Amino acid sequence: MSETNPLPFALIVVDVQQGFDDSVHWGPRNNPDCETNIAVLIEAWREHRQPVVFVRHDSTEPDSPLRPGTPGNAFQPFLTGTPDLLVCKSVNSAFYGEPDLHAWLQQRGIRDIAVCGITTNHCCETTARMAANLGYNVYFVLDATHTHDRRALDGTTLKADHIATVTAANLQDEFAEVITTQEAVYLAIA
Repeated sequence: MSETNPLPFALIVVDVQQGFDDSVHWGPRNNPDCETNIAVLIEAWREHRQPVVFVRHDSTEPDSPLRPGTPGNAFQPFLTGTPDLLVCKSVNSAFYGEPDLHAWLQQRGIRDIAVCGITTNHCCETTARMAANLGYNVYFVLDATHTHDRRALDGTTLKADHIATVTAANLQDEFAEVITTQEAVYLAIA
């Protein structure tokens, strides 16, 4: 903990894995600054001795680039250092992984969390929603997430930027405060 912020404020870094670089599998993505922004957040949290949690998706799908034992399961190279906690999961929410994220946060008296990572509208959004339902103050760092284009039910393509905008609108005021990396860094040191 920093001397200026007596309450712990956890950074939850969701699924920043090499398998998400597979554009053939996932399709086009948005936010090319995502990884840089995540690195800025991790540096700020560590500098101010705030807890950092890495979450890894260990897919059970046979063709997933995130399957354990494949190169895609590894964290992206810029994710360095040892996190305060590593949560491994096979579903969307970091709160359904091992070890138990909720219990770990509760044991440390952590009420505030910032969520960043991949993908905006899947594991990041699900983790944020669940955190809010569990009573945490959630800050969703939108510019430190990215997602991919998706096919709509009518066959049209939903662009990744549009998906991210909808995710932000869905979360704001109900599940989280949607903020920028710069705002998150300020909160971590405030």
